Amino acid sequence: MQQTSCWHILETADQVALTAYQQILEAADQAIADHGQFKLVLAGGGTPEKVYRLLAKANADWSRWFIYYGDERCLPVDHAERNSLMAETAFLSKVAIPQEQIFTIPAELGPESGALQYQDKVAVALPFDMVLLGMGEDGHTASLFPGHQHNTDELTHAVFNSPKPPSERVSISAKGLSDTKQLIFLITGINKQEAVKGWRIGEDLPVTAIIPKKAVDIYIDQDAYNSESA
Repeated sequence: MQQTSCWHILETADQVALTAYQQILEAADQAIADHGQFKLVLAGGGTPEKVYRLLAKANADWSRWFIYYGDERCLPVDHAERNSLMAETAFLSKVAIPQEQIFTIPAELGPESGALQYQDKVAVALPFDMVLLGMGEDGHTASLFPGHQHNTDELTHAVFNSPKPPSERVSISAKGLSDTKQLIFLITGINKQEAVKGWRIGEDLPVTAIIPKKAVDIYIDQDAYNSESA
């Protein structure tokens, strides 16, 4: 099965964040109308953080939101480089989502224990309503890295030997991330051009392994897209 992608090219990273923010709120309203809750998977990174700061000021039915994470670094819960701490600081501490509806990855337990425990949370949650993902310079997404082999039947992976520190992480699998009604990639910055080019010409990158039933929406700024690169 091949990934179907819709590329939305915007001028700036701020426009990428604003457009994604608007789609998230629309998706939340639709999901709550359809089945009474909105299950959202958060990403780490600078552009998602811009989105979270916008969400922190929004009016929404927060009591119906359920929050999950695509991946987490195996660091103490209060470490500055935890995705959960960034999301908490920028967004979750400022809105009224019930604490019991925020499912952080227990990566502080180590890759294997953290993945095993989070797998149960993911299995109950599926399908997600929306998944947010970024992309690294090497085409990785969440903590799914080029050249790493995982059991494709797993919903979560214990990740070792990450090319970016820290080396140990926990990630929802491509299978788990693909089981969503909407999926958005947020990609900004000139340093992403080569990976974007590879994606567009069909290279085998981790981002291409995310294959939801509906098309992937890719929100990307001009710096990252570079129309002459493919």
